[in-house]
Amino acid sequence: MPANHDASFVDTMPANVAVQFFDRVAKSSTAEAYRFPVGETWESVTWAEAGDRVTALAAGLLSLGIETEQRVGIVSGTRYEWILADLAVMCAGAATTTVYPSTNGEDTSYILSDSGSRVVFAEDDEQLEKLRAHRDELPEVIKVVTFEGTTDGDWVIDMDALAELGRAYLAEHPGIVEETAQKIQPDQLATLIYTSGTTGRPKGVRLVHRSWVFEGEAIRVQDLLHEDDLQFLWLPMAHSFGKVLLSSQLACGFATAIDGRVDKIIENLAVVKPTYMGAAPRIFEKAYSRIHMMQAAEGGAKEKIFTKAFEVGAKVDELKRQGKSVPLPLKLQHGLFDKLVFSKVRDRFGGRVRFFISGSAALNSEIAQWFHSAGILILEGYGMTENAAGATVGHPDEYRMGTVGKALPGAEVRIGENDEVQLRGPHVMQGYHNLPEESEKTFTEDGWLRTGDKGSLDAEGFLTITGRIKDLFKTSGGKYIAPSAIEAKFKALCPYVSQFMVFGNERNYVVALVTLDPDAMAGWAEENGMAGKDYTEVVRSEQVQQMIGGYVEQLNERLNRWETIKKWDILDHDLTIESGELTPSMKVKRNVVESNNKEKIASFYS
Repeated sequence: MPANHDASFVDTMPANVAVQFFDRVAKSSTAEAYRFPVGETWESVTWAEAGDRVTALAAGLLSLGIETEQRVGIVSGTRYEWILADLAVMCAGAATTTVYPSTNGEDTSYILSDSGSRVVFAEDDEQLEKLRAHRDELPEVIKVVTFEGTTDGDWVIDMDALAELGRAYLAEHPGIVEETAQKIQPDQLATLIYTSGTTGRPKGVRLVHRSWVFEGEAIRVQDLLHEDDLQFLWLPMAHSFGKVLLSSQLACGFATAIDGRVDKIIENLAVVKPTYMGAAPRIFEKAYSRIHMMQAAEGGAKEKIFTKAFEVGAKVDELKRQGKSVPLPLKLQHGLFDKLVFSKVRDRFGGRVRFFISGSAALNSEIAQWFHSAGILILEGYGMTENAAGATVGHPDEYRMGTVGKALPGAEVRIGENDEVQLRGPHVMQGYHNLPEESEKTFTEDGWLRTGDKGSLDAEGFLTITGRIKDLFKTSGGKYIAPSAIEAKFKALCPYVSQFMVFGNERNYVVALVTLDPDAMAGWAEENGMAGKDYTEVVRSEQVQQMIGGYVEQLNERLNRWETIKKWDILDHDLTIESGELTPSMKVKRNVVESNNKEKIASFYS
């Protein structure tokens, strides 16, 4: 049976994102809306100030002749200006086409051309160069607006110039932006997000205003986030996970600190001190590994205290989950370790986090439980671009480790043929842009969205994801393997690993490719007499081979016989977004990695 909830709030939702935004500006005008880094400091703007800027930019787009549902591209990393541009596009009645800044020039041109984008916001000279190099392929693009790139006074203007055009337009057409906002229909196109795809051309997912408004309102009615929360936002805004966090902000009214530089996340958390953050599992895996390695380097009494603290934390956690009381001696021990150890772990994340939400890939339950022992709750959420990112999510008052929570209020989840997770609700896409046959294949005959994920629902409606159906493989001995489950186990064991990728389809045993985290290995090299050595030389050394071999042995002890890793190798580089082996949300493009290393994988069986 589908997990279902009361959907009455859907009938009273704001009609569109533009109305939702202006309602928030009116309600919270003097409260902080956004803060962002400028040099070494952070600047802040109120909702009223953001509203004024968005209105001027939206009017600027209208002055350029942008019409209802016409597309406007944004080619940029995550920053305050991205949000302003996106809101301005939707307030002008147009639709945003999102493009990752890491997308190459050819694919950028394809996405902007396929979407029919008329105006493009481009972050800097690097992104402008992609547009200039492919200008002949973009005849519909009438204007480019850059955040910090070089303008030419003609085709390329800056944000201030667009706002100036808007103010002149408003002088002649006062109230035009608010009037435009009121006319936007709930099923009007709001966003085209092109899935990064692992094969073929990216596909444009058509998401309407209703989808985004619903996502934010579903968070609000669950009392998940409040006006006094502070979000730290680093996720790529071209990804639906990043976009859905903006919808939640409009519905709930909290402030957001924005900085898309991934290498600054931990540093920023200590400064911003957020109460909440959404992230991909890789962020938590890196933090977990880093803290473990620091304690191992300390050694002696400090390491023993650290280890004992988490043993006690795990015991207390287990008793609480079982609804049992914690014995006084254990409670006193836990209180002492909270001061000595757990508080320091929480301080690394700013010390005020109420919870994190992990999405875009599976988080290992052991890592989630480790954080929980330290007083840091990581709730898992589940969804995909085709349903505006959010289908299910855990709740601080109702969660179950290892699951991705229950369906959002007003949404439905069911388990279909072959244990496929299927979705229905206001958040589901219209279809793929210009691809009617692809769109039709993605829905069941009775109108449910096929996710391609394998999962199960328990009696209370908690959803567990067991892997991508297409990633599951069968050995030549007839045993089914879920690679993601094995990979997650290894990441909880080995603090040096970046990626662990399992293969073995129609083979007689399972093998793995390993990549190691460059930062972690730099620290390891210093402690093991290899300081200053090249990364490749370090990971290829006999010492590292033996160390990783030990972790593989530990992993195999936890697996069924047919799942055990018989052969493995460490790649001479980590996977990156730039190499095309990771998506911008840090998911592995498994078939790209397999194709790039097909000879190595074949050699495991020769």
